[in-house]
Order: sequence, then C-alpha cells, then structure tokens
Amino acid sequence: MSETKTLRLAVAQTRLRQNPGDGDELRASGGDVRALLREAHDAGARVVHFPEGAMCSPHKHVMSADGPDRVGPARWDRFDWDVHRRELAATAELAGELGLWVVLGAVHRLTEPRRPHNSLYVISDRGRVATRYDERLLSNTKITHMYTPGSAPVTFEADGMRFGLALGMEVHFPEVFLEYERLDVDCVLFSTAGPGKADVGDVFALEARAHAATNSFWVGYSGPAQDSANAPSGVISPDGQWVARGPRDGERALVVADLRKDPDDPARPWRRTARSGVYTPHLAHDDARSGDRRAF
Repeated sequence: MSETKTLRLAVAQTRLRQNPGDGDELRASGGDVRALLREAHDAGARVVHFPEGAMCSPHKHVMSADGPDRVGPARWDRFDWDVHRRELAATAELAGELGLWVVLGAVHRLTEPRRPHNSLYVISDRGRVATRYDERLLSNTKITHMYTPGSAPVTFEADGMRFGLALGMEVHFPEVFLEYERLDVDCVLFSTAGPGKADVGDVFALEARAHAATNSFWVGYSGPAQDSANAPSGVISPDGQWVARGPRDGERALVVADLRKDPDDPARPWRRTARSGVYTPHLAHDDARSGDRRAF
C-alpha cells in the first residue's frame, strides 16, 4: 500500500481594491494579505491561496481612457507600479520568514506599450518568485481593453503535492481543468474576482465543484470578500464536496483544510482508463441490432 500524503491549504477571501493609482489602497491590500499570511502560519498551513487581484483589481472604468462613464483602452500609466512592487516584495519577504508558499493575484507589468498580464504569482517558502500563471481565457473587456493573455498552463510542487493554477473566468472552460488532470496535479487553485453580476449567484463555485468531481482532484476556490454572500472562498474535495468554506459577511477571512493524496484511490485511475479507449474492443459495429436505432 502506498503512503498517503497530506498538506494543509489555507484559502483566503480579501476585499478587492480597484484603483491602482491610489498608493494607500495598494498598501492596504498588501497589509490585508500579510495579516492573512500570519493567520495561515498560526493555523499550520503550508500553502496560502489568494483571489484574483488580491494586490489590486483594477476597475475597467477607473482605467478607461474614455472613462469614467465609458469603457475604453486601459491607461496603465495610472498604475502606481513602484508602490505595487514594494508591497509584493514585502509580502514575499514575509512568506520566506514564515516558510509559506503563497499564490497571489496581481498584475504583472510587461514591456511598454504592451498591456500587462493578469496573473497569479507563486512565491516559494523561501520568499522567492517560483513561477507565475497568466490568465489565458480572458473576458471580452479584458482582451479588448486591458490585458495581454497568457500562453501556457503552470504547475508547481510543494511537500510532494502538485498544484495547477486557473484564474478569472477560466472556470467556465472544462478544457483548462482537463489539461491539469493530464498534467497529474493533485489540486487546482482557482482565483477569481467573482462573476461580476449579482444575479449570477454562485455559478463559478458550482462549476468549480463539478471540475473537482469529474477530474477527481482537489480545488481551492478563492474569491473576493465582496462576493462572499453568493460564493465564499473554500476548499472542494475530489468528490465535489465543500470541506471548508468561508463566511458570507463580506469581510476578510481565511479557511483551512488538509488535502490528502491517496495513491490507492481508484477513482482517478479509472477515469483515465475510461478515456483511453478501453471500450473500443467491446463495441458491436457488426451487430445489426446495435446499428438499427429505429427498432425496439
């Protein structure tokens, strides 16, 4: 019998701030993130997962060259990149001090005049950027006015567990999660700024549960505190059930769950077998009663 591995994951919901030109807002977001890192450390977590735009979630109207009443091309010169970088650096330093892996939503600047990426930084438990995931499947507004899309899936390993990353509205696309299943991840960390429409409810969270169950892996769901009345952050098990979920009160919060990697669990190997052509030898192409679909 193979050894079962465990890892404690902390998933955050934070209050997203939307004006990247306001240094006080950027510093407040950084302070929230670091306060939750300390909570996660006290709770014994090894990986801490934050929402999309946890360091700043630039609003399309705030950024619009044609705004504030009309959405147009984003003015990235309105972003206080210096403060943003200092807050990221302070967060990475604390991650190293606490020995935590951190998955953090932030904007990644590219060479001007190219638009930035909407990203998740992966900061190692040594306080260094280990890798970065860039949102690939962007909304119409994001691709038209705001961001440069990413080009590849990204994985990282911590304590013997492999994680995949997804962002924004990518929960709508099963192929993103199927790709991570083929890459043999144990958990996908999905970060979002929420559906953006009050009447949508928890559709993103429902889709995240479905991806967990159909692929038989864990899913971390990290969303904004502003959307917690509909879909609080949480952790979903490989059978699609919530094992931990945050409050619905609109406040900053952290939830913790122990992920288990059981090599002897038959669910995921059987799904792979079912997708591999195992049924082909059993098909009845030469049986007339199989081919006739209009008879009893």
